[in-house]
Amino acid sequence: MAEPHIKLRGISKIYHMGGEDVAALQDIDLDLDRGEYFAIMGPSGSGKSTLMNVIGCLDVPTSGSYHLDGQEIATATEDELAAIRNREIGFVFQTFNLLPRSTAAKNVELPLIYAGVPPDERRERAAETLAIVGLEKRGHHKPNEMSGGERQRVAIARALINRPSIVLADEPTGNLDTKIGEEILEVFQEINDEGKTLVVVTHDPDVAARARRIIVLRDGRIVKGAGEKIKNRRNAAASAGK
Repeated sequence: MAEPHIKLRGISKIYHMGGEDVAALQDIDLDLDRGEYFAIMGPSGSGKSTLMNVIGCLDVPTSGSYHLDGQEIATATEDELAAIRNREIGFVFQTFNLLPRSTAAKNVELPLIYAGVPPDERRERAAETLAIVGLEKRGHHKPNEMSGGERQRVAIARALINRPSIVLADEPTGNLDTKIGEEILEVFQEINDEGKTLVVVTHDPDVAARARRIIVLRDGRIVKGAGEKIKNRRNAAASAGK
């Protein structure tokens, strides 16, 4: 049996705040297969973003083990985590996080600059990746010259530029109207159809319903869905709404 792409065992995250210990995650066990489309739901403060940060190597657990393609991540150094993020993981956030004075192409190129990729290759790959998200003619525009949906597409292109195996999205349609949000979700579906593991953190059942599997967190624990594989969107929507 193939090793899971992502394997979490006994993951806990404790924050020390005001002289008290606050458990953001408690004993999380979770397997994600390569190419899975996965949604994380739960009320505010349930641990959704903390779990995404652990999966995305932005934070390390207080205890437990995290294997990515068989490699132990929970005990990795900061430099090792940075290298893993740059090589394996792309991030998409609700607020886009684009540099306002840089063009779309320059924003997309940014991870390649950190990776030391030569300028000509950066420009070529940025143009190719913008075309993937339908912005091949908008690369010279700055964020303030683009719609919210276009800015999110730029953010998605930036997440894809290093050809990661995992794309993590935190409330990716939260600042978009319904129509534009649907267009962004179609882009995510295409990304997943190409074989990338896609993890979406959301409070919106309609967004979660696109996933093939949904887990629900409450008080830092998985209360629903850890072992369920959802076969179609109708079942996903029903699971999200319960």
